[in-house]
Amino acid sequence: MNAQQQIDELNANIKELQELVDLGKSLDALRKNRHFKKVIEKGYLEDEAIRLVHLKGNDNVQEGRQQTSIDKQINSIGCFVDYLDMVALRAEGAQEAIDECEDARADLEMEAD
Repeated sequence: MNAQQQIDELNANIKELQELVDLGKSLDALRKNRHFKKVIEKGYLEDEAIRLVHLKGNDNVQEGRQQTSIDKQINSIGCFVDYLDMVALRAEGAQEAIDECEDARADLEMEAD
């Protein structure tokens, strides 16, 4: 593979990685938004989680099907938090990879000249 092909491949990688970085930036913007904080962070990730935990111990909802539903809802909150964390981590890793690709591209461009 010649230098130009390697540069083209690095550019394609950078473009793909930039999409992950942009997604991370969108998540950062959401996390700063007062509506997101109110509805998602406070309303769902905090208040709803607490409600479900209290409901889990409520004597009136001890039927197996009800408990299964509560467990699924609690798990869904955990999965959502994991997803948000994963978006942030992937964006961070993508930015590091972009920096490495840009360094490699600069080296190749210098060699090509």
